[in-house]
Amino acid sequence: MAGHSQFKNIMYRKGAQDAKRAKVFTKIIRELTTSARINPDPEANPRLRQAIIAARGANMPKDTMERAIKRGAGGEDATDYVEVRYEGYGPAGVAVIVEALTDNRNRTAAEVRAAFTKYGGNLGETNSVSFMFNRIGVIRYPKDKINFEALFDASLEAGAQNIEEADKGYEIESTLEDFSTVRDSLFTKFGDPESTELIWKPQTTTPVDEERAASLMKLIDILEDNDDVQSVFANFEVSDEVMEKLASGK
Repeated sequence: MAGHSQFKNIMYRKGAQDAKRAKVFTKIIRELTTSARINPDPEANPRLRQAIIAARGANMPKDTMERAIKRGAGGEDATDYVEVRYEGYGPAGVAVIVEALTDNRNRTAAEVRAAFTKYGGNLGETNSVSFMFNRIGVIRYPKDKINFEALFDASLEAGAQNIEEADKGYEIESTLEDFSTVRDSLFTKFGDPESTELIWKPQTTTPVDEERAASLMKLIDILEDNDDVQSVFANFEVSDEVMEKLASGK
């Protein structure tokens, strides 16, 4: 696999993360507010707990996080956000899944479609590419605070499918059906992880050359830059050399 330090064939980050910090906060705040409407107690609301973990991982100030939860719990934010998934093909026939949380379906659909069109892709129907991915849960713990053997044994005992070593931590994968059980079991034994999320993991990858990789990365960047878009997944495979050139802007 190639293209990303964690799931190298799933998502692309090109650096200059500080410039995107405000947009990251916007997306997390939206998720905090939306999930808090269900139940403001993170112990009884796994979705809210995941959002809180994401907020901490992004170094969101505690008061900002608490205000977002209070707005959702108290009904102060009347904005009606809905979850929408878009699917299509990018350059080189790469399958792309876009998850959004929006208060205006028409606006978001138009913006996503425009991005696909601009960079040589085509927006398809729902389920047009998702069959090429597996919906799984991922839980991440840092290496410096966790004993691998203990985490490995506990993960398998809880029903995890796989555990992998990443650059700075361990990534535990589970099926969608077992995600809550695995996550809660590891929470109990090791405390809060660095992050937990549901992702679309490609079953296979599509090789992409340098020219089309540049267009693909621009497509993913513009999608991720959209405030309504929460996550972008794609099944591309690009060599490390090409990725380095693209990341450096050469």
